[in-house]
Amino acid sequence: MTVVVNEEAVAKAQAGEEMYQRVLALQPQLRANAASAREARRVPEDNIQALQDAGFFLALQPAAWGGSELDPQDFFRMQMAIAESCMSTAWAGGIVAVHAFQIALMDCRAQQDVWGDDIHTRISSSYAPMGKVEEVEGGFRFSGRWGWSSGCDHCSWVLLGGILPDGSYRTFLVPRADYEIVDTWNSMGLQGTGSNDIVVDDVFVPDYRTHKQTDGFAGTNPGVTERSPALYHMPWAQLFIRVVSTPAIGAARDALNLYAGLVTKRASGDVTKLAGDVTTQTRIAEATNQLEEMSAVLFGNFDRMMSALRDGREVELQDRILYRYQASLVIEKSIEVVDSLFSSAGGSSVFDGSDIQQRFLDIHTARAHVANNPTSFARNLGAVALGADNSDFFV
Repeated sequence: MTVVVNEEAVAKAQAGEEMYQRVLALQPQLRANAASAREARRVPEDNIQALQDAGFFLALQPAAWGGSELDPQDFFRMQMAIAESCMSTAWAGGIVAVHAFQIALMDCRAQQDVWGDDIHTRISSSYAPMGKVEEVEGGFRFSGRWGWSSGCDHCSWVLLGGILPDGSYRTFLVPRADYEIVDTWNSMGLQGTGSNDIVVDDVFVPDYRTHKQTDGFAGTNPGVTERSPALYHMPWAQLFIRVVSTPAIGAARDALNLYAGLVTKRASGDVTKLAGDVTTQTRIAEATNQLEEMSAVLFGNFDRMMSALRDGREVELQDRILYRYQASLVIEKSIEVVDSLFSSAGGSSVFDGSDIQQRFLDIHTARAHVANNPTSFARNLGAVALGADNSDFFV
């Protein structure tokens, strides 16, 4: 019997493991810098440089532009590991890193504009449809103000949402010279993400530096051909919706570790004193199970999508709708975990500087992101299952 080895897949898996190990090695630094991130209300430059040196921002970038073209599973495994040490760094860093994937979907001229001089060029975003758009020859006049542009202080481009006069949605790619960053980020959690406002005042954006929602939905992206790696045939939305929920899994996992340390300390180091505490045991068991279930769904979804794409098949719409709903549930489930742990973590947890309190605040703040509100996604999943048309084109 002859065994056929896919050398390319083996090499990519090895590259993913090596990058993951580099990210794991950064955990002590990221944890040590967490307080300064909160104080500065932005990710420390040391963290950004360390992630760049580890290759994290190149994980989803095309090989033609110096990237690693890793599978989404590798990318999200790293984002969770970062979040175990600092959820703000994982949130902002992950969002910035995932934009390399969207740029890869766009016109090759847009890719040249961004990466032509520096493959390490970083992009932030705010996808809310806040832009005022006027069609002109060769492109658009573009204005507006957007919030929640995480990591924007470390970026020299931004992707912004806008509605055209015909009602269609596009993302507009704008260089740093054409927008202003307004310092507005004073939040109860995720303080270190630097999710400030972006202001654009009547600038020209060429048509090739826009990304149509219809292209992202239908897989007709101008930067992707039949010869492109399977990764870039992945529906764009499936990556972005996960990048704003996955950090909560890592943060909740760290909350569980912190909780175990707190209750053990409260027992004066004698774990036998906890042997009869059924409530403590149950909280730990339930939290562990929730974390395992969320991780299994995340990786299982991407395993199935990548398998289909490598076989030359599309990801079925029904599956995409289900996966979006499941992604939106991550914060709800993570809140259940951290609330259960925080409620019995002891009196020290309520004081400023408490690590487990920070996990509580970060995860609750993430719930404010529109992608983490499951209501509309549940309705769409149920409606489609009953024969109605899909109403969500960011799946």
